[in-house]
Amino acid sequence: MSKTKNYPELDPEIAAAFDALAPDSHLRGTIGTTAEGIARMRETARLALPSDNELRRGGAVDVEERSIPRQSDPTGLDLLILRPSAGTGPWPCVYFVHGSGMVVGESCRAGMGGAAAWVEEFGTAVVGVDYRVAPEFPHPEPVEDVYTGLRWVSNHATEIDVDPNRIMIVGVSGGGGLAAGTALLCRDRGGPALTHQILVCPMLDDREVTVSSKFEGVIWDRRSNHTGWSALLGESCGGPDVSPYAAPARATNLHGLPPTYLDCGASEVFRDEVMDLGSRLAQAGVPVELHLWSGAMHGSERLAPRAEVSRAAIAARTSYLRRALTRGKNPA
Repeated sequence: MSKTKNYPELDPEIAAAFDALAPDSHLRGTIGTTAEGIARMRETARLALPSDNELRRGGAVDVEERSIPRQSDPTGLDLLILRPSAGTGPWPCVYFVHGSGMVVGESCRAGMGGAAAWVEEFGTAVVGVDYRVAPEFPHPEPVEDVYTGLRWVSNHATEIDVDPNRIMIVGVSGGGGLAAGTALLCRDRGGPALTHQILVCPMLDDREVTVSSKFEGVIWDRRSNHTGWSALLGESCGGPDVSPYAAPARATNLHGLPPTYLDCGASEVFRDEVMDLGSRLAQAGVPVELHLWSGAMHGSERLAPRAEVSRAAIAARTSYLRRALTRGKNPA
């Protein structure tokens, strides 16, 4: 563990797993990442992508890949569509935005191994999006890619057998920030309508002004966070002119957003911005469920999935997802 320890005490199970991290592990590589370390992060992340066989979960899940047009760009935007193999639709839809720190282009398969379990357990479709990342593609390309994919899903709902009135967005880490930015775009552009947004340890604020934004030595610490935001925003990073679609913590009008689930660890850089967004959403009349996990940090669930705090976080999120899929429906 890093000698620099300016973050709250870790849960003993998390701390033990953190101390045991191999020097060449993917999670270790996200500590103190500089621009020179982005290539290595991308290489190690590719090794974790699930295969079709893993996604099919013994035949319970159908797997389909699509490439759709991007706006003003000849290259295609890849989507990965998972649906139950038994039963009939139209299915509710979870639009999934994988983690990236804004710089790791892991493909639309990233994080979809866990999402495939939702298909089997809840009878929902899940669509993953392969958005472009910085520094090759700075803002607004990443969030516009996510929005473009979501709009395509809504407009082609009948074609892919999903219910256009039951679409929610789920985003993790950098993907959580992009999901939040996409929800703002949906509101401000008049659609698509979202039943919920689920933001898992989301990356929301480029300004580095909170106490937690200074944490060093944990997974995705201050230096790594600065690397990601600087790649996305360039010289405007931390300045007065950053769009809330890029850094949703900057949004001043939070009215009209969908019911929101937020969670993060108490020992991660995103802690304060997540808590602030949850408070301001509630004040704006948005139904909010907010969880702050004492002793946890960014990546805790991957680091120590059997730790009690990790299991509690997964159970709370799964409960919310189940409730959202059961009750969530937009008016026709």
